[in-house]
Parts: sequence; C-alpha cells; structure tokens
Amino acid sequence: MIDATQQAGQATQAAQKIALVTGAGSGIGRACARKLLANGYAVVLVGRRAEPLEALAAEAHAAGQTALAAPCDVTDVAAVEALFEAVHARFGRLDLLFNNAGRNAKAVDIDELSVEDWRAVVDTNLTGVFLCTRAAFALMKRQSPRGGRIINNGSISAHAPRPFSIAYTATKHAITGLTKSVSLDGRRYDIACGQIDIGNAATEMAGRMAHGVPQANGEIAVEPLMDVELVADAVLHMAQLPLAANVQFMTIMATKMPFVGRG
Repeated sequence: MIDATQQAGQATQAAQKIALVTGAGSGIGRACARKLLANGYAVVLVGRRAEPLEALAAEAHAAGQTALAAPCDVTDVAAVEALFEAVHARFGRLDLLFNNAGRNAKAVDIDELSVEDWRAVVDTNLTGVFLCTRAAFALMKRQSPRGGRIINNGSISAHAPRPFSIAYTATKHAITGLTKSVSLDGRRYDIACGQIDIGNAATEMAGRMAHGVPQANGEIAVEPLMDVELVADAVLHMAQLPLAANVQFMTIMATKMPFVGRG
C-alpha cells in the first residue's frame, strides 16, 4: 500500500527530478546545486555545516525552487542511512547523487603526515563516497521507475599527483575504481555512474593557486583558474543525459594549468 508520503513524493517526481549534492555548502557543490535548482531539480543540500546549507535553501525557496537543507557528516554510517531514509520519505525517489564532499591534508612529506590526518581524508573522500553511493544504489534499484545516476567528483589528482598530496591523491585514484565498479554493477538496475575530474575551478579551496603552489620540479608557480560555473554546466550536462547514455569520465580544467606533462 502506498501511504500519503509516498504519494506526495510521486507527485513531486512527476514535476521534477530529485538530486542530492554532498559538500553543497560551498565551492563546486554550491555552484552545482544552484545549477540543478535553476534547471528544475529538487535538490537535497548536504554538508557538515547547517548555516550555509540553510542559506542556500532559503535562496532557492525565494526563487520558487525546491531545496532541502540536510546537515550530515558523510563519514557517519548512521547519519548517512538516516539521510537517505529522509529523502525517500520526503520525495519517494532519488534521480541523481553528486558525490562532491571532499577534503585535503597538510602539504607535507609522507613521514610527517599523521595517521589521523590520513584517516580523515580517506574517511571523507573515499568511505563517505562509498556510504552515500551504497545508500543511493539501494534506493535507485528499488524505486519505480527504477534507476538513477551517480556522479563522482574525482580530480586531476585521479590521474597525476601534486607534490605533498599522498592522502588526497590516493583517495582520488580509488574513486576511479569505485566509479568503474558502480558503473558495472549498476547496469542491471539502470543505474549510470560517471566521474568528473576537475582542475583549478575558482573556489575557496583552490584560491591558493592564484598565490603560487609547489610544482613537480620544486618551483612555486601561480596557476590559472577557471570559472566554477563551467564545472556546474558540465555536471548538469552529465545529469541530464537519458539513462541509456553515460559520460563515464570527463576532465574539465583551466586550459593553461600544468596538468598535461605534469610530473
């Protein structure tokens, strides 16, 4: 039997698709959430800090858009399970998960990186993605109509490391393996999974690029940045494809950043 909550969710689905964006309170996540909202998606805004999520939700509501601020630590198993249960109760389904939440560690030699800092990066960048993907996969394979799309935020570092970034680089290489496995295992359930690898989008996290960062040859060099809106446009393109098509991997980067030939 379908209860009133499920009926409400199905009615919402008839009008718009449902997306969930992690790390939505700032940077790439915020830009992509805004882009999805502007293009008719209802968006669940996920992050650790409630204030920026609530501000973005209020901005969306003022524009007549559907947004739900959902503070959640993606490394917390119980919190992630509760999050996706709430999404199902509110909307009845999930069409898109953008795994965007991530963090870095101190730029130091491996022997100076604490185990605690290593685990913090792995917990967020890899285990958090696993937990959210696991919950989304379970929902997408059982909902009607079946299926959905999962987009993982990889990084240029999924291909080539920056100096002093062993934890971040290791997790982003691992995300590529996770993306391929979910893409394969999701076929039978009409779940598409792809990855976007981003280089030097102009966000708070990448602001240091404009002041100079270490290069593979030991120099400190300023690197060019690109408008984060271009990343949002790329994610929207991936999101809007029919499930019969998939962007398996996309690289979008500032044209003149030192990536090709790096290392």
